[in-house]
Amino acid sequence: MLSVFILISSVILLILAGVLYFHAQSVLSRLDSLLDTAISGDFHPSCYDESQLSRTEQKFSQFLSASMLSRTALDADRARIQALIGDISHQSRTPIANILLYTGLLAEEPLSDSQQALVEQAITQTEKLGFLIDSLVKASRLESGMVQVSPVYSPLTDLLHHLEDSFEADAKRKNIHFAVESCDICAVFDPKWTAEAVGNLIDNAIKYTPAGGSVRVFAEVFELFCAIVVEDTGPGISEQEHAKIFSRFYRSPDMAAVPGVGIGLYLTREILHRQNGYVKLCSKPGQGAKFSAFLPRDL
Repeated sequence: MLSVFILISSVILLILAGVLYFHAQSVLSRLDSLLDTAISGDFHPSCYDESQLSRTEQKFSQFLSASMLSRTALDADRARIQALIGDISHQSRTPIANILLYTGLLAEEPLSDSQQALVEQAITQTEKLGFLIDSLVKASRLESGMVQVSPVYSPLTDLLHHLEDSFEADAKRKNIHFAVESCDICAVFDPKWTAEAVGNLIDNAIKYTPAGGSVRVFAEVFELFCAIVVEDTGPGISEQEHAKIFSRFYRSPDMAAVPGVGIGLYLTREILHRQNGYVKLCSKPGQGAKFSAFLPRDL
């Protein structure tokens, strides 16, 4: 009699386990379908049947609706900011060009030393303002997705030659030995925006390296990435500042006297990130700086 009872109990337990299993599978299948429709943006709760799962669907629908409203508002705010920056850039371009023209003409007139110094300061500050506005427009377009980085598999040779031509005169004017080493390495990158990113590194290297120093640009190959390295003999950067210098508008207190707006390295990091690359810094005070722009070797 006992064995029959045990047998019946076991059968009942198996039946219950089967019912629970199929119910759980049904719930999981419904949740999976719910998530698929949510991801596709076509989620609508099924008819309310007072079950726990139905209540969960209703709450999930409310959450998605609130998230969509927040996303729409955020996109609208971003679009307004982008339009504002674009308008500022467009409307300020002509006045800045005129100020530079008039101050340039004024600088050619016979002026006292103090007057000449004031004119030179006006030119410097106007150029700084123009550069700041251009940099803000580039950053805004990158962040908003208006500018799409289009990496392609290309050799680095043309990019390095372009950078050499672009900065050779600046280095010579400051009496800095500037060397760009050619290579036969290929990588995946957007030529225009990568030139902008690496150009910011070279511009900083020349700017912060004292006269008589050197700036070297070369390429290194690794298993998954290759790197365009910009190495200088400048004052170096303390370890505490390594993370800060890639922030927007950060300027080192030790370099406050050197002209700059603190957005170049931020742009470099953003451009490389959008190409599945990254930037790395190796530097110590008094030992120069070595910035490496890493680019993927394969699509």
